[in-house]
Amino acid sequence: MTASSPLRLLTVHAHPDDESSKGAPSIAKYRSEGILSTLVCCTGGEAGDILNPAMDRPEVRENLAEVRLDELATAAEIIGYDRVDMLGYHDSGMPDSETNARPDNFWNAPLDEAVERLVRIIRRDKPQVIVTYGDDQQHYAHPDHLKVHEITLPAFARAGDAEWYGNAGEPWQPLKLYYTEWSKERILALHEKFVELGLESPFAGDWLERLEALETTDRITTRVEIGDFYEVREKALIAHATQVDPTEKFWFGLPTEVARDAHPFDDYVLAQSLVESKLPENDLFAGIPGRS
Repeated sequence: MTASSPLRLLTVHAHPDDESSKGAPSIAKYRSEGILSTLVCCTGGEAGDILNPAMDRPEVRENLAEVRLDELATAAEIIGYDRVDMLGYHDSGMPDSETNARPDNFWNAPLDEAVERLVRIIRRDKPQVIVTYGDDQQHYAHPDHLKVHEITLPAFARAGDAEWYGNAGEPWQPLKLYYTEWSKERILALHEKFVELGLESPFAGDWLERLEALETTDRITTRVEIGDFYEVREKALIAHATQVDPTEKFWFGLPTEVARDAHPFDDYVLAQSLVESKLPENDLFAGIPGRS
């Protein structure tokens, strides 16, 4: 890369709707600063259930794959992605399901094949920053989420190595790799707001018990302030009408202005960096040439 290279961010997600629940306000914030982003969605979400009763209709069930792609396009536009790439794999479903045995699903894809597909996109779009899923996914060990992590790490390294995938474009080395996280601090802050307002918290019970075993707050290296862009997450989630019930307390149980201020950050873990930046950071592009 050169100092004159345009700044760009690339995120890798498993299914349509993941891009809305994880880091959407960050993308909108960077778009407002003129930084473009690429969304890589590894599957079409075909194995997903219809989680919004209002959308559980025959015409939706029969065309769920197409509906979910339409929802993704709408959400990506709301968030501010200027490119969306489908990696081309079928949703893997959960372990031991019939869908999980499909040879064309993401979980069963040969590692090098999937890595090469991702490398091809990285070399085309030349992002300095890549965001993916972390190495600790005990809270939700979906096969497709695990596979996202599994392919992104080698893609980060191989994209800049001319010895890999000679037909996948000119080598390009990204400079920083992040994991997107829901920190313990964020979840507790939201829970405490529910309690403060006398509302039933969706984070009570099992959530709080599980938090005791998590150490994500200690892992967080980077907090991007997103208060001014909080509503982007809500609007993008609502665009995924088959997956998100607008009455769901988990996402919409707090008034927007309260939720916005409870934890006005997107949290990340800096997993790899080829540039120097002082931790903790407040910018995914900290230390990258060309960043003022």
